[in-house]
Amino acid sequence: MTPIAALILLPFAAAIGIWVAWSDMKYMKIPNQAVLALLAIWLVVGLFVMPLQSWAWGLALAAGVLVVGFVASSAGLVGAGDAKFASAMAPFFVHADYRAILGLYAACLLGAFAAHRLARLIPPLRRATTEWASWTHKDFPMGLALAGTLIFYLSAKLLPLF
Repeated sequence: MTPIAALILLPFAAAIGIWVAWSDMKYMKIPNQAVLALLAIWLVVGLFVMPLQSWAWGLALAAGVLVVGFVASSAGLVGAGDAKFASAMAPFFVHADYRAILGLYAACLLGAFAAHRLARLIPPLRRATTEWASWTHKDFPMGLALAGTLIFYLSAKLLPLF
């Protein structure tokens, strides 16, 4: 992905990523509308900023991640919303080094987990967000880490512009 493509895609992806992270923390659910919106960004905007072959490979990657996510969700390994959001995110990583992506995801997961656990210990923050299901839910809101991975990846692609 070129820096210009990342620059164009980032505002859309960041807005949807923030929506996903907030919703997952508040409700422990990732809205289907957010997943479809992110996929629509790839389908429409991606078509104009990516080479046609890369754009098509992105769709193939999304389909593959959807199949793997469905199996993982059926096995109880991940939530269905997480699997669907990962599938909608996948095209943005087309032709990326999977080792770098996994490293970025691991860093985002550790950072999101630490930040979430620390934030729930801060009384004023807890009082302001008493309705958030993630504070007391046994599961972690993975949408927070997934959204961070997408946003940081696209942001890192901007570095050659500076």
